[in-house]
Parts: sequence; C-alpha cells; structure tokens
Amino acid sequence: MRPRGSSMKYMDWTTFSIYIGLISVGLLMVYTVDYEEATIAGNFFRTSAGKQAIWMVISVLAFFLITLIEWKFWQTFSYLIYGLSIFLLVAVLFLGTNIKGATSWFTFGSFSFQPAEIAKFGTSLALANFLSTYNADMRDIRTQFISFAIFLVPTGLILLQPDAGSALVFMSFTIMLYREGLSPIYFIVGGFLAGMLLLGFVFDIEYIALGLIWGFTLILSLNLKSRKWWWALGALAFFATGILFIQQDLFQLVILLSIAVFLLASLVVWRHKKGRLAFMLNTAVLVGIGISFLANYVFYEILEPHQQDRINVWLQPSKCDPRGSLYNVLQSKMAISSGGLQGKGFLNGTMTKLNYVPEQSTDFIFCTIGEEQGFLGSFGIIALYFLLLYRITIVAERQRSGFSRRYAYAIAGILFVHYIINIGMTMGLMPIIGIPLPFISKGGSSLLGFTVMLAVLLKLDANRGVG
Repeated sequence: MRPRGSSMKYMDWTTFSIYIGLISVGLLMVYTVDYEEATIAGNFFRTSAGKQAIWMVISVLAFFLITLIEWKFWQTFSYLIYGLSIFLLVAVLFLGTNIKGATSWFTFGSFSFQPAEIAKFGTSLALANFLSTYNADMRDIRTQFISFAIFLVPTGLILLQPDAGSALVFMSFTIMLYREGLSPIYFIVGGFLAGMLLLGFVFDIEYIALGLIWGFTLILSLNLKSRKWWWALGALAFFATGILFIQQDLFQLVILLSIAVFLLASLVVWRHKKGRLAFMLNTAVLVGIGISFLANYVFYEILEPHQQDRINVWLQPSKCDPRGSLYNVLQSKMAISSGGLQGKGFLNGTMTKLNYVPEQSTDFIFCTIGEEQGFLGSFGIIALYFLLLYRITIVAERQRSGFSRRYAYAIAGILFVHYIINIGMTMGLMPIIGIPLPFISKGGSSLLGFTVMLAVLLKLDANRGVG
C-alpha cells in the first residue's frame, strides 16, 4: 500500500520519458517544415513552430497539474466528463467553424479546439467506469449493448460533422472490449462485412458473387467426413473449368453452374448433420452479395466524382490523376523514399522546404521524418511508438483497479489506431482521412488531448496501490 500524496515518487518515468521524446521530435519536425516562415517572420513565437512550442509547454504543465488531482476524481466524474463531451459534439454542429468541409472546430479568435479530442477522453473514462461495475459482463447482451452505445453515440455525432477520420478512431474501443471478453465473432463478422464493402468499391458484383460461392463451396467440401478430398478435388476442377468458360464469354453459364454446385454441397453437408455450417455459409453469401451490391451502387450512382477519387486513391490508384487526387500520396511517397537510409539531414529536406507535400506539418508530417531522417529515423519513431504501446500494456496489466486497467487499454487502442492510419496513409496503405500523428503533428488541441489522456493514465498507475 502506498501513502497518499506520493504519486510523483511512483510515476512511471520511462513512459513519461517516451512522451517527452515524442513531443520534442514533433516540435523539431514542425520547425523544419516552417523553417522558411520562421526566417522571414523574425519572431519565433509568431510562427507555427513557436505556437507549437507554447502548446508543448502548456501540455507539460497540464500533465503535472493532473498529478496533483486526486486519482479517484477521474472515475467519480467519468460520466459527467462524457456527458460534457457529448454536449460539445452536439453544440459544434450548430456553433462550430467549417474548416475543409467539416464543422468540427470551435474557434475563439486565434484559438480553436476540436471537441472530438475531448470525446475520446470522456468515452475512455465512461466505458472503463461502466465495465467496472459489479454486474458488467461482456458475455451478457445487455452489457454489450450499453458498451457499444457508449462509443457509437459520439461516433455518430462526429460523422454528422462530417469527420470520418475521427469517427474511425472510436472503433479502437473494440480492442479494450476484446480484452474484457468480447467474443471474437464480432471481429470476424465485422471484418467480413468491411471486406465485402471494400470489394464492392473495386469489383463488379458478378465477380464478387462468384468468388464467394467458389470459396464457400470449397469450405463445404472440406467439411465432409466421407470422401471429402474427392469433393474438394471436384470443386477445384470445376473452378478451373469455370475460369476457362469465363474466358470464352460463357459467364452466365459459369454462374448458374456455380450456384448449383454450391447448393448441392450445402445439401450434402446438411445431410451429414452439419446444418449450422451450411446455414451460416449460405447466409454469408447472401449478406456478402447484398453488401457488395449496395457499396457498388453507392459508389457509381450516388457518390460525386471527387468522393470516388478519395476511395480510388487508396484502392485503385491507377485510375487517379497523378496531378490531381493522387498528387498528395505520390509526393508523400517520393519524400519518404528520397530520404534513403540516413536521410538528408535536419533542415535539409528539399521537398519539405519547397512545400511539395500539402499538410506536411499536420497529417503528413511523417513524410518530413522520412525525408530528413531516412529509414533509420522513421524506424526509430515507429519503434518509439510501439515502445510506448508496450509500456501502456505493462501499466494496464499491473493495475489492481479494473477501471484503471480498462482505461489503459482504451488509451492504447486510440494511440494504436492513430499510429497505424496516419503512418499508413503517408505510404498509400491507408485512406487519407486526416487524423494527426499523436504528439508529433502540429495542433494544440490534439497535443493537449493526448497529453491529458496519458497523464491521467500515469496518475492512476502511480496510485495503483492506494486502497
């Protein structure tokens, strides 16, 4: 048992040091992006880097201020903080400032903040508190329903802004729910539906349907106890023949035969007392075709050309204009690759100085790291991020309080999704949805929001032995 008031003594200084390292790198990268601006302005604190430095000081002060607050405060007032964040998300829809097509910001003179950052923090607290109650059990439907509602409500409000990037981050709470016992079937079904949605954006519905039928026919064949290999070989032979027929423009015949074989395999599996498997796969085929058809229809009939381009930049870049919608990703890849192994050196990034990559101090700041610090510097930053996640999981698993453990996993999930999406979109591996790189991207409300989330976690950890 630790005496009260000793939280600083038991602070996890390793995690704090990683935090200081990341925000320091962020300040240097923002400075190198706006180096020409700083040279012309003369006054450092009027530049983007100067403003980021001010926010960095404010964030560190906020970090230590949180260490002075009683640790039980965060659980006691978790629902109140969550309610405040929901109120702000509703208010910003009516009173917010529209920036780049999204009404996501409150602006007061030169100061602005994004209520979605507060919502991430409030949702983490509320969800952790709810799951810490005595009757919460992730195997119970009621608990699952309330848990999903807690993070889907702010997700829906953020989508109304619309801000798909911030809304997607809220899906990270499923990581914490999985740790607390949520069935993997949710992730399997969710992954299947997401896959069908993406396939519907890229391929014609006929080919998607054929792929589903062939794949599930093979699964059915392999689940037959008697002569299963004959069934599997027969299915493979049929698929090979089907490919030849497709090349000979007998596509309709291939589809009809495929459906017939699939239904026959389902019937045989059903008679072998595996009716549940047959029912699930038949349902999956129907649902998959339905989702893909809907996605295909929306993509070609409802979305505007510029909205189609945003999807094609990620899924079908060959269809995009290199000087138009694909420009950002191409320049980003060129900047990262131009850094080579060791990079061009601090303040020596030519693509950075000439501003070839738009939004390179915010969404695409990882390009600056890649160009100036090269592969070694980029790998070092990624390693530092995963070291932070590793430390957070250690902090989570050593908690005596269920609230603290669940809150820790919520923060780990948020950071993980931010890292993966932001770094991935600079390489063309993820859609460009405009979310910052935590602790490094320019932005005061983002830096302060992530700082508060981490500070509360370390405060809870420092008092984990206090009863």
